[in-house]
Amino acid sequence: MKYYVMTLFPEMFETVMTGSIMGRAVDAGHISYEIENIRDYTPDKHNRVDDYPYGGGAGMVMEAEPVYRCYEEVCSKAGHPVKVIHLTPQGKPFTQELAAKYAGETELAFLCGHYEGIDERVLEEIGTEDVSIGDYVLTGGELPAMVMMDAIARLVPGVLGNSDSSCEESFSDGLLEYPQYTRPEEILGRKVPEILLSGHHKNIEKWRLEQSIERTKTRRPDMFEKYESKK
Repeated sequence: MKYYVMTLFPEMFETVMTGSIMGRAVDAGHISYEIENIRDYTPDKHNRVDDYPYGGGAGMVMEAEPVYRCYEEVCSKAGHPVKVIHLTPQGKPFTQELAAKYAGETELAFLCGHYEGIDERVLEEIGTEDVSIGDYVLTGGELPAMVMMDAIARLVPGVLGNSDSSCEESFSDGLLEYPQYTRPEEILGRKVPEILLSGHHKNIEKWRLEQSIERTKTRRPDMFEKYESKK
């Protein structure tokens, strides 16, 4: 998987892409990335990339030309057009299902907007896919891009050491994950559930499913309703 990131703040991605699982995935060659600074593609001598919105209103709008020239560079490096994900609160919700879909791509470009948004004409020209990580507003698209890049990377073959890990996590089967425990067997006056110490794998699997169902029903009734409807 190759990530391209189009951003005004490239320095924000270095720690994310070099640490933890993502860093190991990069070192192992499962993930690669290039960060493109949109400011490098503006003709303005002061590296300005925004201007006042037509029709008036508060804030500034990112100009079309620097974004388009940045996109052209991404496509030039890739050798062909690349799917562009535009991070915006106006987009469709990012889900585990969507992460799995994107993990099947060989390349993805993330367009990180700022200010009041990006000139609509360049979004139409590029043919972006608008995606949101939640119903709230952030300063820019960088944090959502990092969230998506991490979630997608976990589903790329070879990234996780245990191939079953991504299949057993929350949302992978429409349920929240069951509670987890580790050593010692008792701490803070609380003991590990006896079933997990039994060694009886079928009973453990049954208990975990029951816990996942109950946890989803209590914490995410919306998810539980969808889970029930698929039965």
